[in-house]
Amino acid sequence: MRVALLSREYPPDVYGGAGVHVEYLGRELAKLVDLQVHCFGAPRPAGPPGSPEVIAHGTWDALDGDGRHLGALRTVATDLSIAAGVEGVDLVHSHTWYANLAGHLAKLLYGIPHVVSVHSLEPLRPWKVEQLAGGYHVSRWCEQTSIEAADRVIAVSAGMAADILSVYPAVDPARLQVIHNGIDTEQYQPDHGTGVLETYGVDPDRPSVIFVGRITRQKGVPHLLDAALSIDPAAQLILCAGAPDTPELGREVTAKVEKVRQERGGIVWIEKMLERREVIQLLTHATVFVCPSVYEPLGIVNLEAMACETAVVATATGGIPEVVVNGETGLLVPFESDGAGGARDPDRFAADIAERLNSVLADPALADRMGKAGRRRTVEQFSWTAIAAETATLYAGQI
Repeated sequence: MRVALLSREYPPDVYGGAGVHVEYLGRELAKLVDLQVHCFGAPRPAGPPGSPEVIAHGTWDALDGDGRHLGALRTVATDLSIAAGVEGVDLVHSHTWYANLAGHLAKLLYGIPHVVSVHSLEPLRPWKVEQLAGGYHVSRWCEQTSIEAADRVIAVSAGMAADILSVYPAVDPARLQVIHNGIDTEQYQPDHGTGVLETYGVDPDRPSVIFVGRITRQKGVPHLLDAALSIDPAAQLILCAGAPDTPELGREVTAKVEKVRQERGGIVWIEKMLERREVIQLLTHATVFVCPSVYEPLGIVNLEAMACETAVVATATGGIPEVVVNGETGLLVPFESDGAGGARDPDRFAADIAERLNSVLADPALADRMGKAGRRRTVEQFSWTAIAAETATLYAGQI
């Protein structure tokens, strides 16, 4: 079976959970099917023996410019290149709206099945209009057209599946299947070294709360910074966050960081994409990982923290409760949306984040138990090998 996996992201250009998913799924699928990966950007170097063939696609030079809407048009142009490039495969499998249109066009052009993995839904991320302007409406059209016409739709959590049927009622539930994200627990495991901590000025002898993620409305960074003023000042706040979606959001976060620095102190802000080994060591040494997302279909980063034996405090939204077991591997924070991509009661949400973080910080034995339980859960239930096998079985049912 010849399969083309379609994604905006692929190593070394991975910045989000969907890119991580494609990286590891592709590695395991290549053992089961004849696999190509079609991605955006510059040509990729050949991987080790057994790796999938990777074909990178550029965009149309005529679309160069600074307009926010042009990003969506460049995506569509790249999708045209990908659709032309997958001729001859038996099935296409697209990830995120960035690649969904390429899969849909391949289905129409070549009469082959199109499988869509849904990692998020554009209508549930209305703040993206700040980033894409009118291009946001293009992204929604690409996603809806592709999902509603797809032969099979994979949701990364049961929560995501419910959202799909709510947002796109035209999708037949019989075409929908839940296959969770996963984690490589050989790669993500505790690293008790301290070199990375020393590089970034983190005190290994002091309790700490860590956040790892992009600066986007979805990840709830402003809410965390509001909560920070109520977090036990004995604890460091390690903020591994860069690449703001918009200059406006970047300025908002910078102002809140400065307020925390002045009124509380104890904040370390690492404003860049870290290497995986760096993230693993920082996660390992943290007392608790915090995920304040206002929207999260699953949240691979929670699995990464758990695999490093770190307790998790995370929002009870989307697929997170399917990963973080409240009271066992971490604590969940209640969340009620305002319907526009934010918290209905931001002050209450920030206070609840701080209260749960303080509960874990105040009880090192509890943090240790939760961390070890999280590691066990990732090893037992979130293997990429099993996820790839389930995905290949789904493919076989479409050919």
